[in-house]
Amino acid sequence: MRTSTQRILTTHVGSLPRPGDVAELLEAKEFGEDYDPGAFDARMDRAVAACVADQRAIGLDVINDGEIAKTGYATYIQDRLGGFSGDSPSVLFDDLSEFPDYRRRMGQAAGARRLRRPKCTGPVTLTDRAPMMADIARLDAAVAEAGAGAADVFMNAASPGVIAVFQLNEHYDSDDAYIDALAAAMTAEYEAIAGAGFILQLDCPDLAMGRHVTYSDLGDDDFVSRAQRLVEAMNAALANVPAEAARMHVCWGNYEGPHHKDIDLARIIEVLLEAKPQGLSFEAANPRHAHEWRVFENIDLPDGKVLIPGVVDSTTNYVEHPELVAERIHRFADIVGRERVIASADCGFATFAGISKIDPAIARLKLEALVEGARIASGRLW
Repeated sequence: MRTSTQRILTTHVGSLPRPGDVAELLEAKEFGEDYDPGAFDARMDRAVAACVADQRAIGLDVINDGEIAKTGYATYIQDRLGGFSGDSPSVLFDDLSEFPDYRRRMGQAAGARRLRRPKCTGPVTLTDRAPMMADIARLDAAVAEAGAGAADVFMNAASPGVIAVFQLNEHYDSDDAYIDALAAAMTAEYEAIAGAGFILQLDCPDLAMGRHVTYSDLGDDDFVSRAQRLVEAMNAALANVPAEAARMHVCWGNYEGPHHKDIDLARIIEVLLEAKPQGLSFEAANPRHAHEWRVFENIDLPDGKVLIPGVVDSTTNYVEHPELVAERIHRFADIVGRERVIASADCGFATFAGISKIDPAIARLKLEALVEGARIASGRLW
């Protein structure tokens, strides 16, 4: 993973707004409706190529496929893993439990887009490598078509823990057994992405959001112990992936809500730093977590670790002023050193296909502000 040796590099978390017809094709495929597989693949090829070209035009340094061909960052595994059927119950965010009217309005605002989240009802196995290899080939082709310019290319993959958050276990006799089975089944995907020369990004909201979702009945200490177990399982799956070929993203849920039950970064940071990936991506721009840059004043960042803080919010259509972006970058650089900071967004701009609070054109403006803010910060840091 390249670092900010001459200027502050820029990236984003993964998902970018998908064109409407792409979202419709993904929905048809997900629910077994009639669609033309050839036309599907051709449309995804074009959409990923356009997404990669647009990221380069914006000026982002570390780019990806926008997760264009995935229905969701954690639910896409249903096309690749066996042992899943039926449907999981709704994911409940404990911070919204006190506000049923607001939660209902949130659901209505999401529209009629359906999400399929099958339960684990049998042994988890890797059953189909084709979708994974298609994603890799598609991104490789898009990068080649766009030409030179990107410092690095990354590809997202769901962590074992976040799969367990969205896909309920009804087969294994313990959470640990389920997590271990998921880690074993996802190992091939992790190794394939790194083997293709991409930076592997593990999406790990389970390590923060999990506290007020799956583990809302636990105290903070018990949750931290649980997070430690999740990191151990992920590290085992990364045994053959070099630390410098991986980064991880941690967040408290990419939605506009009270978030007053989010666990503090200070309570989980030591566990997060035990994870193998070199890069740590995390929310640092939204109103609930923007103050937590100070956490890094009180810890010794392990050698080689690189911070990828969010410096633009992914849940509001406000476009951050580049000077504010530069200020946020500067805070981290002053603490850990400019070479150990890569500027990013808080989370994805279209976590699930067809569901996005951020207008696509505004999302682009926010990424432009990110790039301009990094340019300003670089001029002051070098």
